[in-house]
Amino acid sequence: MRTRDQPTIIVRRRREERSHHGGAWKVAYADFVTAMMAFFLVMWLAAQDSRIRDAVAGYFQEPGLLPFQRSNSIIASGNGGIDSAGTPIVNRRFNGQLEAEREALVRAATRIHEGLSRLPGFAQLRNQVEFAVTTEGLRIELVDHNGSSFFDSGSSVLRGESERILSIIGREISAFQNDVVIEGHTDSRPYAGNSQMYTNWELSTDRANAARRVMLAAGLRPDQISAVRGFADTDLRVPDDPFDPRNRRVSIVVRNPSARELERSLRERVTSEGVD
Repeated sequence: MRTRDQPTIIVRRRREERSHHGGAWKVAYADFVTAMMAFFLVMWLAAQDSRIRDAVAGYFQEPGLLPFQRSNSIIASGNGGIDSAGTPIVNRRFNGQLEAEREALVRAATRIHEGLSRLPGFAQLRNQVEFAVTTEGLRIELVDHNGSSFFDSGSSVLRGESERILSIIGREISAFQNDVVIEGHTDSRPYAGNSQMYTNWELSTDRANAARRVMLAAGLRPDQISAVRGFADTDLRVPDDPFDPRNRRVSIVVRNPSARELERSLRERVTSEGVD
């Protein structure tokens, strides 16, 4: 029997709150959206003509880098994109065209390299001029190293043998009908100039334009140049070290006709469908 001095004890049981659903539906929904995206992509590709389908298939194959080496053979021994039978691993419809383009680019690289080798000071810069044949075309890169740069620091003024190297490249490329894209890249060091309006964006673009002017003076035709681009430090060659001097470079891309045709076909297709 409870006395008046004893406190009243009220026991309240907590009810476990349960939501009517967990997060599993999000996973299922994400899978559904991914499947639908893949389905519509397949349907879109199926609606394209065979030329675009084959070009897309060939474009995304193994690019097959063919960098120049220090040995007597200027092309690396790796086959890159060629199977054991010696047949390029690309869509067979474009086998002949792509192989012919690859061979033409390798010949162009060989001619450029031979011309550069005759320069008196090229031996010291040999490791800084790199060549690679990719699905996009022939990529030539002038890469800075520690203590050896193609431009004055923080400037678009070419130094040393840089102008003569670009002149030979421009003269040799002028013998071809390929489009040319010139790109400038910097490392992640902020531009040291006083003006806040001039940054690595302007510097990288000015360096690409400086290369363009030298190549034009050497004989490159103006109608061959399809783009001049400045990337600042957004496309680092050594992403693990954004301050590495090798991130500072000028890239000259002699474009494959097939890559140009693919870009044009896709642009025309998008325009005809009224997609912005």
